[in-house]
Formats: sequence, C-alpha cells, structure tokens
Amino acid sequence: MAEQNREKRDMVTREETLRPKKWQPPQLLPDPEPEEGYAFRWIRLATLGNADPMNISSKLREGWEPVTAASQPKLRLLSSPNSRFPEGIEVGGLLLCKTPVEFTHDRDAYYRQQADSQMSAVDGNFMRESDPRMPVFSERKSKVTFGKGT
Repeated sequence: MAEQNREKRDMVTREETLRPKKWQPPQLLPDPEPEEGYAFRWIRLATLGNADPMNISSKLREGWEPVTAASQPKLRLLSSPNSRFPEGIEVGGLLLCKTPVEFTHDRDAYYRQQADSQMSAVDGNFMRESDPRMPVFSERKSKVTFGKGT
C-alpha cells in the first residue's frame, strides 16, 4: 500500500475554515462577568446630566452595593472625576451594582404578593356589584381557537 502524504489532525485548525466575522454595533452597557450567588444591575445615578440621589439612595438601602472596577477587570472604564463612586463602574449616568440572589428572590416574592393582593381586592370590588338575578361572570382565562378557513 502506498503511503499517503497527510497532515496530522492536530495541525488542522477550524480557524482556517471559519467565515470572517461581521461588524456589529457595540453594546450600550457591557455585561459583567457573572459571580456565583450575585445578581447584577445598572442603577441610575443621573438623567440628562441631572443627579438623581433619591434613586441611588433607595437602591443602596434596598441592598444593592456598587461593584468596584478591581473586581471586574474587563469593565475598567474611565469614570467621571466628580463621581460619588470613584471606585465604581459608571457608564452614562448608570452605576453597576450587585446584590445576593436571595435578595432578588425575596423582592420578587414581595412584589408578586402585592400584585396578587391588589388583584383580589379588585375582584372583591367587582364581585360585590353582582346581583343574584343577573350574576357577574369573572373568568381570568382566555382561550384561542382557530377555525377552518374557507
């Protein structure tokens, strides 16, 4: 059998066969590197150049803490020199913050319970107007059917 002149498999790379990448517009807000047990969020510091201290102070009281540039080396960006958070990561009036995932689950459960209690109050008000002679029907389900087109 004649010996074939072949390249070794580990010498062939996929990079040679890949198509060239296309240009894409940059993201407005970069995504932070995920950390185990933490949720990230961009929080507003200013709107149209006007500071919004009420928003950031309420978020800090809620449990969000600013992310330092040292903990996210890929996001080291120039922050404004007169920022309240010189160590933080600030982009366009937004500050990157993090909080434990448990806090976000607790917050979501709290607001879900608030919405459910509001809906039950609305239902109670609605059903109070019901008369036995002509009851009000309230069903929270919808159904989609498709007919046979002619």
